[in-house]
Amino acid sequence: MTRALITNDDGIDAPGLAALARSAVAAGLDIVIAAPVRQSSGASASIIAAEEGGRVAVDTRTLPGLEDVAAYAVHGGPGLIALIAARGAFGGAVDLVLSGVNHGANVGRAILHSGTVGAALTGGLNGARGMAVSLDVGMHPEVFEWDAAAEAAMRLLPALRESAEGTVINVNVPNVAVVRGIREATLAPFGIVQTTMAEAEEHYIRLAVEELPNTPEAGSDAALLAEGWVTVTGIDSITARPFPVGETADAD
Repeated sequence: MTRALITNDDGIDAPGLAALARSAVAAGLDIVIAAPVRQSSGASASIIAAEEGGRVAVDTRTLPGLEDVAAYAVHGGPGLIALIAARGAFGGAVDLVLSGVNHGANVGRAILHSGTVGAALTGGLNGARGMAVSLDVGMHPEVFEWDAAAEAAMRLLPALRESAEGTVINVNVPNVAVVRGIREATLAPFGIVQTTMAEAEEHYIRLAVEELPNTPEAGSDAALLAEGWVTVTGIDSITARPFPVGETADAD
């Protein structure tokens, strides 16, 4: 049976995490839940944790509706969780890292900063197949279609399981009960929202998040998501790029 880590960056008590875990169980996966003890959005693939004596605290939890599933609240970010899961921290290495369902879309090149995506990429870097799943709730949602998002992710599971080890996909789901379908998408040049400087004083700064006013690039994840499609984008964590350095000082 395929073993999967269910994690996120919204924290162990997030409803999106529970929805993804329930759908994974229904799909027949052998799952373990391990998520940050508190909100860790924007953590990217960071492996920084709260340590005491070189040890990272891990609390055993029981989640409602998932009483038979081992669950852990980790005093560290999702990237760290995916890393230690690969080393057998939660009862054996995992084949899949399913991260989400995130509160808010993760589209465009801004996914670099996402803890949700960072966990999936870290899983892929360590030999698992990874999927980051996010729900496009917008700025002021009235409903949250967590289950619909999790079910959309499970539709992609067979293809992911048949892919090469290390494959990672980023999935975004509209916040609707019934989606149009699934489309492969490119990464938009930016995300849906941007961070701006709200205040800057001598001893502190305060940031604010606001929606971008621009029209998304056609065929990108941001554009297709806005049109009501589930978007899926294959992503790499680290790739090498040629960089001509010319003659070096120590050539002789």
